[in-house]
Amino acid sequence: MEDWDVVNVVKIKSNVLSQSRTDKIEECNNALRVAKAMADMGDLLAIKFSVPPAQNIDPLGKINPNELGREEYKLDKLEADRNFFLEVLTSTYADLSLERDFKSLVEHSACMVEREEHYLTLLEDEARNRVTRRDLNRQIRQQRVHVKTVTYDTDVVIDKLKTQVEDAALNAEIQARYIVNWQRARTEQHEQSIADRERPPASEIETHKQRLDHEQRVHTEFELLNNIIINETLEKVESWMNKYDTDMEGIDLKIQIKRSDYETTLENRQKLEETLEKHDKLMKDWVNFKEEREKARQYREKMFNAAVVVQAWWRGLLVRQKLGPFKEVKKKPPPKKK
Repeated sequence: MEDWDVVNVVKIKSNVLSQSRTDKIEECNNALRVAKAMADMGDLLAIKFSVPPAQNIDPLGKINPNELGREEYKLDKLEADRNFFLEVLTSTYADLSLERDFKSLVEHSACMVEREEHYLTLLEDEARNRVTRRDLNRQIRQQRVHVKTVTYDTDVVIDKLKTQVEDAALNAEIQARYIVNWQRARTEQHEQSIADRERPPASEIETHKQRLDHEQRVHTEFELLNNIIINETLEKVESWMNKYDTDMEGIDLKIQIKRSDYETTLENRQKLEETLEKHDKLMKDWVNFKEEREKARQYREKMFNAAVVVQAWWRGLLVRQKLGPFKEVKKKPPPKKK
């Protein structure tokens, strides 16, 4: 019957605590109540329309890493901490009442430790993914530069092919026109005159083409040089970032070492101060003991001397007055003869 009463009491208290959890936000101010209602609007609508809640929802899945300072996350964290604390208290009280042990508290502690380890592994994975993302971005930039370079070279080749096709079409048209010309002599005359007229512009055109090719080659080499400089700069930035991380880790390690040395030195100093205080106390006690002992010795010596003087005076008085053991013994007269 006693166990049954304890079970009923625990159930009643757990129901009261669960009911108080639903009203704990109402105990705050109006701003927090409004913010909590807006944050839980989806859950409230689901409850209103009898929508079953989703199972196995990751608490970190709906958190945006770029907006960690939102009021909604703070309220959810506050409510989760309070619910967890009340659950731990309820289960611990039930175990103490029924089982007389702390099994539930130990299990919750193990769950907290496991969750902290899981979060630490997530942080390590995030850091590793950040480094991988940075490497992939660098590779993407390099690939983009390479693609641009190849595209530019391909465009140059295409332009050259276009000019060659245009020249071929022009030559074919000229040959067809010369074939159907009226006379060979006039054709030669016209060819000579055309050649005489087109020679200076053709030389200038060839000169301009060569200059254009030279400028394009210089431009390509300059762009390639710029890409090489950019890649070297990115590599230097990456190396400096790695050096910064290494130096910061070394500085943190030195700070930890200095802190531990300081704590050790401070502890030794406190121990030495306590030892000095104990030594000073012992020395003072020893000095006081010697002073008291000297006073006692002087007092005993003084009393001994006084006792010797008094005893000598008394013995002298007894001798002079013939008292006590020094009293004269009167000789008995001889008995009278009968």
